[in-house]
Amino acid sequence: MTTVAEMPAGFADKVLAAQSTFRTVMDAMARPGSVQLVRAVSGVPAPMMRGAAAIALTLFDQDTPVWLDGKLAASEDVAKWIKFHTSAPVIADSAASSFAVIADPINLPAFDRFALGSGEYPDRSTTIILQAVSLSVGPAYELSGPGIDGATILRAAIGVPDLVERLAANAKLFPRGIDLLLVSGESIVALPRTTRIRMREG
Repeated sequence: MTTVAEMPAGFADKVLAAQSTFRTVMDAMARPGSVQLVRAVSGVPAPMMRGAAAIALTLFDQDTPVWLDGKLAASEDVAKWIKFHTSAPVIADSAASSFAVIADPINLPAFDRFALGSGEYPDRSTTIILQAVSLSVGPAYELSGPGIDGATILRAAIGVPDLVERLAANAKLFPRGIDLLLVSGESIVALPRTTRIRMREG
């Protein structure tokens, strides 16, 4: 168990790194499927990835309840690190979470286990931060929708067997629905609720 004195430091330059990471996340959301890099975290408790940690340090605060999947929750250091650096409450109810961090994609809960927002407040939904094996090698996904000129191809080993079906159902909920941030190491890719996705052969 890590003590406060032994806690990994997080951002080396808190203000500049948070600003840079925020711009990177916003660019990823504006250009779904594009791979973006964050390089700002100096210490991360396993099994959390550096990209997920950078997003946490930038977007989490005392008003954003966070849910951790079983793999992350099994490490007390992850919840302690999040609370220490961001003051975000780590909660047990996924449906009440602003963010959910997933380190075990194959066991990703059904989307209806999370907050989907409402017609009046579609922004009150969960953003899922999903740690993937790779965002450069793997099956080919064809993406289309706002922010994409025609279509773009994402090759990624995401690890969610029914991802295409889940995202198709999620898109039908618009303006409600889940936004997805994929992370692999320091790479991130956004799949907002407006993005349409299908498997691409070859």
